[in-house]
Amino acid sequence: MTERTASAPKGGKGLTIGIGVCAVLAVIGVALWVVQLTGGMVQTAMRNLDSWGLYITMFMFFVGLSAGGLIISSVPKAFGIKGFGGVSKVAVMSSIAATVAAIGFVVVDLGQPLRVWELFAYSNLGSPLMWDIIVLATYLVLSCAYLWAQVQAERGKVSATALRVISVVALVCAILVHSVTAWIFGLQQSHEMWHTALLAPWFVSSALVCGTGLVLLVAIGLRRAGYLALEQAYLVKLAKLLGAFLVVDLYFFGCDLLTEAFPAAGGLAVVDMLVSGPLAPFFWGEVVLSVAAAVVCFVPSLRTSPLLALAGVAAILAILCKRVQLLVGGFQIPNIEWPAVMTPSTVTNWQGNLEQAYAGMVYWPAPIEWGVALGVVALAVLIFLLGLKFLPLKPADGE
Repeated sequence: MTERTASAPKGGKGLTIGIGVCAVLAVIGVALWVVQLTGGMVQTAMRNLDSWGLYITMFMFFVGLSAGGLIISSVPKAFGIKGFGGVSKVAVMSSIAATVAAIGFVVVDLGQPLRVWELFAYSNLGSPLMWDIIVLATYLVLSCAYLWAQVQAERGKVSATALRVISVVALVCAILVHSVTAWIFGLQQSHEMWHTALLAPWFVSSALVCGTGLVLLVAIGLRRAGYLALEQAYLVKLAKLLGAFLVVDLYFFGCDLLTEAFPAAGGLAVVDMLVSGPLAPFFWGEVVLSVAAAVVCFVPSLRTSPLLALAGVAAILAILCKRVQLLVGGFQIPNIEWPAVMTPSTVTNWQGNLEQAYAGMVYWPAPIEWGVALGVVALAVLIFLLGLKFLPLKPADGE
């Protein structure tokens, strides 16, 4: 079954409106960030025992989106196999936009812009946090270089061998950036949900799920808008790949839950928190959304464009739910006593024992955090839309 749409002229009224809306939202986000800078991080809902919140959750999420998009683009070229019908440059552009968002969330979480300079001026190269900063910056530069190389290859100015080498390097870097991010969490011995060697492959599998879901969703949207002329067979190919990634990610999730639930590993505290506790909506949301998306991807009769678009959205939301569980849940059950400073401002019952002190500690973002986060997301979308308008992202003839 094939389905083609004639390519429309570059730009268009809808694209211009989208750029304008995103620009306004980005400016509002910057204004709220200035308010956060002047009033301090105390305006957020983060405290000593919940020192990371919405910003770092979205950082993890957008790193996954960026890595997945770059992997989808680089794997066919790196291994010399057939691609996905000319979505490669669009996938890399989405990766660049997502990487900018990830870096933006790190910056707003630091509290003061000067601390970005301090990261490099007083850096500790033995710290995984510094590894992540270096890899993320390298990743952004490499993504831009990879997009440039693809454009130049179409013009005959970059050889197929050189493009393949760049694709291999991009693939390795995409995997590495997520692995380093996972190590930042996995090396935190005081947090029950984070201290596991499974985190790195789990992060990579999640990146493949949400990244593939994003590329699938973008491809469907751009085809409907007339920007891409893409056969339905390529969308089905992406859907099958998404289904496989969903199954693998659920398998890793099951392995982690089994390990946490084993009596010798500390009992059912983590499983109870996820399955029936305060994080249950996010746990069951991830499971239901992942299964629903996998069913659409694997059942041939359901692989219509609208349902595939819904499957892409479901896969992305499922991984977002996972990120919330991981970050928020990691602060709820400590592995050691007194993992941080405890004062009346940081715990709900500081005069009781540790269990009483942690009661009701589930984090929820403050309004200013939502506003700043919306601004960063709008900035990422703005960059992607500007790429569609001004860069040659449409596939070359025969691609």
